[in-house]
Amino acid sequence: MPTDRKVVLVTGASSGIGAAVATRLAADGHQVVAGARRTDRLQALAETTAEAADRSGGDLLPVRLDVTDRADVADFVQAARGRHGRVDVLVSNAGVMPLSRLDSLLVDEWDRMIDVNVRGLLHGIAAALPVFTAQGSGHFVTVASTGAHEVVPTAAVYCGTKYAARAITEGLRQESAPFIRVTTVSPGVVTSELADTITDPKAAEAMRAYRAHAIGPDAIAGAVSYALAQPHDVDVNEIVVRPVHQR
Repeated sequence: MPTDRKVVLVTGASSGIGAAVATRLAADGHQVVAGARRTDRLQALAETTAEAADRSGGDLLPVRLDVTDRADVADFVQAARGRHGRVDVLVSNAGVMPLSRLDSLLVDEWDRMIDVNVRGLLHGIAAALPVFTAQGSGHFVTVASTGAHEVVPTAAVYCGTKYAARAITEGLRQESAPFIRVTTVSPGVVTSELADTITDPKAAEAMRAYRAHAIGPDAIAGAVSYALAQPHDVDVNEIVVRPVHQR
């Protein structure tokens, strides 16, 4: 495989930003292993990207993945390594966003955000970091949010998980050997299914107004593609991508 083509693992790849990232990177010529729980969506994604991937020499392999299951994430990384002989990039994108005010006391939804947005990220780091260290190269990409930079009503827990994701990723950058690159991409309002998981009526109404101006997930895929394409001695640490109307 040419040196500019990488083995890239993408979590949460069945829709939204994850699907766009997996599609873009396969079209860029990378060997993409796309993970998510909804395998039917992944299979459809593999079929729709096959032609572009073939033209570039890329590939997209769908694999069932639950990032809240530590053993599942470890198997995901090792299976990719076994298939391709190495793992070059882990894009930790899986996330959920059931917003609500704290006084709504939707504790189960809080727990779900912590499990997916924080523990899921940590599970990926635990699985990939030893691989990157052993092979002397690797690249972590965390998809955070502009919610990692500010807090708004109804988003206290969600923003808390994204602040945590950004902090963990920055700590990883500081602690890692220079041959491991680390990037945090913080999307603003992006067209996705995330808002569909909001069960709190007030939060759902507020989100409809907030999402009046959204950009497509391809914009985030472009940012990830850019970070991966830099020379090995260039580490793109943070990228914030949002609609021009978002302030």
